[in-house]
Amino acid sequence: MSHQDQYRQKLIPAAEAVRLVRDGDMIVVPTGVGEPPSLLTALSEQRRDFNDVKVSQILAMRKYAYFDRETTQHVRHVSLFFGGASRPGGQEGWTDFIPNYFSEIPAQIERGQIPAEVVFSMASPMDAHGYFSLSLGADYTMAAIAQARAVVLEVNPNVPFAYGNCHVHISQVAALVESSEPVLEVGLPKIGPVQQAIGKHVADLIEDGSTLQIGYGGIPDAVVMQLTDKRDLGIHTEMLGDGILTLIEAGVVNNRRKNYLPGKTVATFALGSNKLYRFMDRNPAIEMHPVNFTNDPYLAGQNDKLIAINATLQIDLLGQCGSESLGHAPYSGTGGQSDFVRAANRSRGGKAFIVLPSSAKGDTISRIVPSLSPGTHVSTSKNDINYVVTEYGVAQLRGKSAKQRAQALIGIAHPDFRAELTDQAQRARLL
Repeated sequence: MSHQDQYRQKLIPAAEAVRLVRDGDMIVVPTGVGEPPSLLTALSEQRRDFNDVKVSQILAMRKYAYFDRETTQHVRHVSLFFGGASRPGGQEGWTDFIPNYFSEIPAQIERGQIPAEVVFSMASPMDAHGYFSLSLGADYTMAAIAQARAVVLEVNPNVPFAYGNCHVHISQVAALVESSEPVLEVGLPKIGPVQQAIGKHVADLIEDGSTLQIGYGGIPDAVVMQLTDKRDLGIHTEMLGDGILTLIEAGVVNNRRKNYLPGKTVATFALGSNKLYRFMDRNPAIEMHPVNFTNDPYLAGQNDKLIAINATLQIDLLGQCGSESLGHAPYSGTGGQSDFVRAANRSRGGKAFIVLPSSAKGDTISRIVPSLSPGTHVSTSKNDINYVVTEYGVAQLRGKSAKQRAQALIGIAHPDFRAELTDQAQRARLL
């Protein structure tokens, strides 16, 4: 049977495809815009027909009807990293959460620690050889496909066909549905004076020939916007976004001086504009790989001058970062922050930056604190921390004593809080 014959045989409506799900199944869905809207809408519409079905995903983008406190016994969300759609349920306690390092999710799936009976994913159109590309989210989805009883792809002509280890053959697929709506676009975050100031501090410390990992947010993108005078930068990251595209188009990123996969921009998921998605299509300079490849600290750290730029919500005077919760209330997740901090620490000439505004709520709350708020989830430990950057400067903490760390962090705190932080540090015997 030809590939096209198999395609036609497996093509069914979304409402029929979701009937491949059985009670008790875990459905694995890719990160962000890799989520398949037709399939998840159909699942939502039929959710009361199921019992104890879970949907596992990092960074859900749309609030489908199955995000419903009243029907969690039928279908409920299991978050690997909270986003806007899943955060309310997580904070109210009716959405589940699995703590994880992004790089280790594939291994947890392979070992059965995270079940993966079904995969729902967006995919590019099939090529002449019978392959689809999961360009928007190879992440942990490729590992789930290897374990799943049923793989269901939502084929959309607006999904780019990317290269790398992100391909699924028609023979691996149980059912196909088709859609043609544009892939969800995610714009660049708002950048203000504080973000610009932080971005300049970081950009000044990035050398020509560095390889970048750039997290999502206004501050990382503010860094990107101030790198246009650099030369021969490379990309080995988890998220491919429009900021990186800007640097590629400007000729700043060419990947020539990377030690690992020179000439290639490497990522595990894409989150940006339609322009970005078009740029990825059959572009031999871009490779999308599973997250246990992109985020492996050993592999990423083989690039000299690896720069990791990630944001946090709060940091204490020892350097512990609370990047994923507001006290007990979950906000996001660990994601790849710890993976790339460790990768940059391994890299020859590498630098791991944790960035944050010095204050919050109109300068009424310091984000640099004597100790993290009770219940805060620690994302980057005091042993891994290196550079911390606010709009007031840079504190380099790796190899420094507890006293030196406290002094350095107080020095980049908001001026209104420095005296209070000094007094609290003295009481805690840090100074």
